[in-house]
Amino acid sequence: MLENLLRKYQSTFHPVVPFDAKNDKLLLFDFTLQNRTLTEDIINDNIKFSVYIDQQLRQADAKYGIGGYNEHRTIYSRSTAFDNPGGEEPRRLHLGIDIWGKAGTPVFAPMGGMVHSFAFNNNFGDYGATIILLHQLDGIGFYTLYGHVSLKDISFVTKGSYVNIGQEIAHFGLPNENGQWPPHLHFQVIIDM
Repeated sequence: MLENLLRKYQSTFHPVVPFDAKNDKLLLFDFTLQNRTLTEDIINDNIKFSVYIDQQLRQADAKYGIGGYNEHRTIYSRSTAFDNPGGEEPRRLHLGIDIWGKAGTPVFAPMGGMVHSFAFNNNFGDYGATIILLHQLDGIGFYTLYGHVSLKDISFVTKGSYVNIGQEIAHFGLPNENGQWPPHLHFQVIIDM
């Protein structure tokens, strides 16, 4: 149901990041076992991981790298944040879309809504500074999550405040404020909190 609503209103949404489809290139990143260039040594070193992302984007002349939805990620092994208690298999499935780029890249609300919550998830490998917005289309409520944003951005938001379509709500955070990841945005649509 929500998927159909999002498709119905797709032409009305504002871009989440600045992007010119005619001139800007995207690079699809592969963070699965199939990517042999992304070694454990790179994954486990914040500086090397950031250099790897920057080099890949430069070589492809891409403005952003895109990390896929529903991707089984080996990079999650770098953090216990994705481990499950009780010996269950750790979570390795990516539940959103990542947009990898430069720290400070502005993030915009794709549609109007209200601030549901915000937090600083300061564990290694976690979302870091995070904002969640509540939206409604045709009477159906849902949420969008913006993870790995700048810490200063969450100091300016208030729970329950309204956000307009296209309003600048955040910026890509630096590793020390985004869960120790290279700069990027984790964007996720959530039906049920």
